[in-house]
Amino acid sequence: MKLALSFVLCSCAVFAQPWKDRPVLDTAASPKAVLQGVPVSAVRVEDGFWSPRRKVNVEVSLPTLLLLFEEKGILDNFRRISGRKQVSRRGPLFTDSDVYKWLEAVGFVLQSEKAPELRAKAEAVIDEIVAAQEESGYLNTFYSAEGSKQRHTNMRGGHELYCLGHMVQAGIAWYRGTGDAKLLDSSRKMVEYLIREFGPGRKAIYEGHPEIELALIELYRLSGDKRYLEFAQYLLNGDPRNMAATSPRDRVYLFTVRPFTERTKLEGHAVRAMYACSGATDYYLETGDTAYWKTLATLWDDMAQRKIYLTGGVGSRASGEAFGEPYELPNQQAYTESCAAIGTMFWNWRMLQATGDAKYMDLFERALYNGANSGLSLAGNLYCYRNPLELTGNPEDRIRNPWYDTTCCPPNLQRVMASLPGYFYSTSKDGLWVHLYDNNTLTWKVNDKPVVWKQTTRYPWEGKVELSLQSGGGDFTLYLRRPAWAETASVRVDGKSITPELRNGYMTIRKSWKAGDRVTLDFPMRERLTVANTRVRENLGKFAVERGPLVYCMEGLDQPSGASLFDWELDSRAKFTSEWKPEMLGGVTILKHAATRPSKASGDLPLYRDLSAAPAKPVPGTVTLIPYYTFHNRDITPMQVWIPLK
Repeated sequence: MKLALSFVLCSCAVFAQPWKDRPVLDTAASPKAVLQGVPVSAVRVEDGFWSPRRKVNVEVSLPTLLLLFEEKGILDNFRRISGRKQVSRRGPLFTDSDVYKWLEAVGFVLQSEKAPELRAKAEAVIDEIVAAQEESGYLNTFYSAEGSKQRHTNMRGGHELYCLGHMVQAGIAWYRGTGDAKLLDSSRKMVEYLIREFGPGRKAIYEGHPEIELALIELYRLSGDKRYLEFAQYLLNGDPRNMAATSPRDRVYLFTVRPFTERTKLEGHAVRAMYACSGATDYYLETGDTAYWKTLATLWDDMAQRKIYLTGGVGSRASGEAFGEPYELPNQQAYTESCAAIGTMFWNWRMLQATGDAKYMDLFERALYNGANSGLSLAGNLYCYRNPLELTGNPEDRIRNPWYDTTCCPPNLQRVMASLPGYFYSTSKDGLWVHLYDNNTLTWKVNDKPVVWKQTTRYPWEGKVELSLQSGGGDFTLYLRRPAWAETASVRVDGKSITPELRNGYMTIRKSWKAGDRVTLDFPMRERLTVANTRVRENLGKFAVERGPLVYCMEGLDQPSGASLFDWELDSRAKFTSEWKPEMLGGVTILKHAATRPSKASGDLPLYRDLSAAPAKPVPGTVTLIPYYTFHNRDITPMQVWIPLK
């Protein structure tokens, strides 16, 4: 093991675990955490739904994005500051953060596997970063050299602390994956610069794009240095001096100008709001501040009841990448940035740790399987920045691309795929919690006793899940999430049917466990027609199709020829048929349903007509639906999630 600085190896109780045995979110010593995560390294994801996605992430996504960083001059930005290369700076002012997210993803990969070639490339990148750091600790390639006079002058949009937050998170993930604190120490030097220069009694500061808050609190958990928690509190509470210096619009839309606890609704930039809520939840987990919890509960209800898409995406407006008004959820114009769906996952994971309530994991799963999963192509080299719920098929509407000048989404998707094993399970004082279902083996401990649990399933295509205890045991409760979409679930323990108590969406089984014990779950996997609240005006008369955790859509490629995708109406009297297609879209279950269309294409009809005029005679047919996350993986074609029902 490589030795880290003393701040990492201090003797406080939080460091009882080795560096490699720390979860994504380390709440082991958090006073308000009901649950504690398990390390990424403790869960081996095996052949199933997620293993191909994680494999392509390591073999294609991460290497190709690194090549693009070189091609676009993003890494040269660091070499320019260190003097290793004489070039002009390239890219937007926040490009450093994209490199840090890429490194964080590699750090999570190394918590699952060795990946020596990828590690060597990442180590070289870290060397370039550290070489660019100033003696003061300051490090940002946009605000160095000729840009140094602009430091901390554009707090609304400068992204200085945002970049630092991602650097801190990358350093932590890298340390937990390798034991090497080089990047972590560098990020901490920048944090020390920040604390030395800003805060109460010093210069005022805020960050227009939250991210630093949750990074600082995780750094506090790792180091035990309470100054990091206090500075996160300072940013979340807002500095009164900033209130006087910002516009009324900024005070409304920027989550770090006025006190977080004054918020009553989600508004403004969706990703910024999700990161702010994540940091605020972290703060609550460490302090138990009831004002924060009241605000978080209010904001979560606002999102869950009025502002989230069926796919788990948030942020309906292109203007400002922002939340709209309640029920303002357009389909074709939906912005639904990949990073925003990921932000809802981060926030819901933290709310889950505070409560053990499955409603948070249900939204996490919805975003994971749909709104975030759609962001990465099946081949692993194309990304969605937006994830709309309807597309016209215009050839110019290329929704999947290998590169965006604003490159936040690709490495964000990569770090989610790399860290995914860390979200399958949690532990508590009395047991083991199972949140996600896929083939995997957990090697960890419950009540300080080693256990090895194996999960076998074809979820999400089938609803049967078997959990078997391979070794270890003891007296504890097994908590099994019953997804919100599953109205019922059958449960057997060693072949005997039981009816477990349901607590906050988790089925509980308390017993003395021993090697060889088996638990079998069966969730009814049926197709569901979902209707939106009538205030979502665009979806009146339309329905969406769901099956298990997956949202489905229609693509023009799969429908009968001779009609527009948008002419079809599902026949309410018919039933769905499902078919497993192993060679299609990486292996999917498709759905077929009887439908009708007018004998005359809608595009050939008048724009307006008298309602009393005889309608065109319906023509019967059968339409095909595919999982939403696979849209536009074959070609540019019309697509819709919400479908008229006749």
